[in-house]
Amino acid sequence: MTVPVESEPLPGFWASIREALRGSHQDYTAGSLNRSILLLAIPMVLELVLESLFAVVDVFWVGRLGANAVATVGLTESMIGMAFSIGLGLSLSTTAMVARRIGEKDPENAAVSAVQAIVLGLLISVGLGIPAWIFAPRLLLLMGASPAIIAIGSGYARVALGGCGVIIMLFLNNAIFRGAGDAAIAMRLLWVSNIINLALDPCLIFGLGPFPRLGVTGAAVATFTGRGIGVLYQFYRLLRGTERIHVLVRHLRLNLPVLWRLLRISLTAILQFAIANVSWIGLVRIVALFGAVAVAGYTIAMRIVGFYILPAWGLSNAAATLVGQNLGAGHPRRAEQAVWRTGMYTMLFLAALGVFFWFFATPVAGIFVDNRAVVAIGAQALRIFCCGNIAYAWVMVTLQAFNGAGDTVTPTVVYFFGFWVFELPLAWWLAVRMHFRQQGAFLAVVIAECSIAAASLYLFRHGRWKSQRI
Repeated sequence: MTVPVESEPLPGFWASIREALRGSHQDYTAGSLNRSILLLAIPMVLELVLESLFAVVDVFWVGRLGANAVATVGLTESMIGMAFSIGLGLSLSTTAMVARRIGEKDPENAAVSAVQAIVLGLLISVGLGIPAWIFAPRLLLLMGASPAIIAIGSGYARVALGGCGVIIMLFLNNAIFRGAGDAAIAMRLLWVSNIINLALDPCLIFGLGPFPRLGVTGAAVATFTGRGIGVLYQFYRLLRGTERIHVLVRHLRLNLPVLWRLLRISLTAILQFAIANVSWIGLVRIVALFGAVAVAGYTIAMRIVGFYILPAWGLSNAAATLVGQNLGAGHPRRAEQAVWRTGMYTMLFLAALGVFFWFFATPVAGIFVDNRAVVAIGAQALRIFCCGNIAYAWVMVTLQAFNGAGDTVTPTVVYFFGFWVFELPLAWWLAVRMHFRQQGAFLAVVIAECSIAAASLYLFRHGRWKSQRI
């Protein structure tokens, strides 16, 4: 199958940026591939820039409450990673299915797929949130929290873990818009959610104005409120409709064949991210062996890494949408080209940021906390993590390409061997047996990511993903 000819005159660079921010009418299965990447990537990157900014600002305010408060956030968010796993798994399969239907010029079945995804998301949100609220303090204890951390962090853990459903639904609904190609709408929705979050954070943590002083629990309440409002607005936009996707009353019913297909793909995708997030739980558990200061330093470093990784994840989301839509349109070569180009752009972006954070790790870590020991560990972790930035770029883009094609099995297998079979044993061996302490766990992350990148690139070149049916 030949790639569509790119013959029509193209708008200028700044005109394309304005179009990307407003919402583009571009058919991503035809025309300039670079322009398609630009139109999708700009809103997807900006969508996650504020999400990453929120993560940094959140730990900035919590850092004013001391190392135990920061450790509370780090331990809880390691467990919230399971909700992220489910949200990302559902969103990946939803993006793949909606993008494939849009590529086939079938918006009716794209809307049907969207509704089935929402049904799954709501059921899982309730099933996870209730027990998480009840058992939150015990979960902190299992994560190795000290009595002091449990005393100040139980409220935070209850709200954050009990309200994890809003994370799942926020990711899932935006995945519908991204799969349809409405990346600008997804961007604006997440910005609304996080701006509310950012405004409420200091008010509820420190009791500014009429707000109660909730301490570290206030950070969780602010997050739940901002994201909850964002989810309600997402439902409104889906029912109101866009040019590409519109959920009508007739779509609001169960479609068991579509639901089953989506569930089958989602289960593997959820397992894929559960494997990754359980590995992060294992890492923070290893780091916790060396005290609250080590956990706090690790938490700050991970928030900074998230600050620049999430925008890069936006680029990989653009690759997933392009793969799904172009496979649906019968253009596998164009889908492959989109991945190589997006991977190159992501690699250059992360490499440049890696150089910056290597040289400025200590002053950047010092922004968040004034504890010298915490800053030293955070800077150490940040410098080590930056060494894997090029590998991170190719891992994100290639594995998202598999997911965008509906092949969620390949990334799951890669993650299983990369994280569980290799990374976690290596982290424990380096940290405990080799006496490198927390630094050993940090080194294991980079070594494992490089190995995963090599395996992902090999499997992507093999090309089996091009024949995936969903």
